[in-house]
Amino acid sequence: MGAALALARALGINTLIAAELLPEIEAVMVRKLNEQMEEDRDG
Repeated sequence: MGAALALARALGINTLIAAELLPEIEAVMVRKLNEQMEEDRDG
């Protein structure tokens, strides 16, 4: 979380907004990564 907030700060994104959105973004990333791994395994 610290690295993500540091990146947000460096990009000029409000860190409070970034902290609020990170859990949702992480959930999408995990879901897409799982889908990709499943496709690679089945492919």
